[in-house]
Amino acid sequence: MKLSYISEEHRNAATPWRERDQYEWLTDVFAMPSIKIERACTAAIRQHVADEFVKEGWALNVKLSSESSIKVGAIKDDLAFQLQTGNWSRAPYDFLKLEYLHKTNRIKAAAYAVPTVEAGKVIGDNLANADRVIRELELFYHVITVPILVIAFD
Repeated sequence: MKLSYISEEHRNAATPWRERDQYEWLTDVFAMPSIKIERACTAAIRQHVADEFVKEGWALNVKLSSESSIKVGAIKDDLAFQLQTGNWSRAPYDFLKLEYLHKTNRIKAAAYAVPTVEAGKVIGDNLANADRVIRELELFYHVITVPILVIAFD
């Protein structure tokens, strides 16, 4: 697995990550050549990412509120992270969770990691992919107000 590209366009999303000295660390998480992009590799990707976030002091699988069992991938201070290696239908739901955290003043920005189109086709069928995520964030610019850094890996 390697970092393919980063989209910083959605509401100047890279700035909060750089201001908190988390940008370089975050992008380095996706430089793991020992993880081969292949069918059913998502467990290895998820485990690697979780291990890296825990080492950096992030809380994993954080509930949105005490009244709900809905969780976001990781939170540290006022930043959130979500990894999506599943079906495309999960992406809009992830945006909603991140927007909720932003609207309730728990986060200032988020990062969303997804495979490239090509990697998604290798991993499985109808997976969320970076190109589509970027297009959807552009379409819903006035609805999704949390700055979201999109990380594409392959």
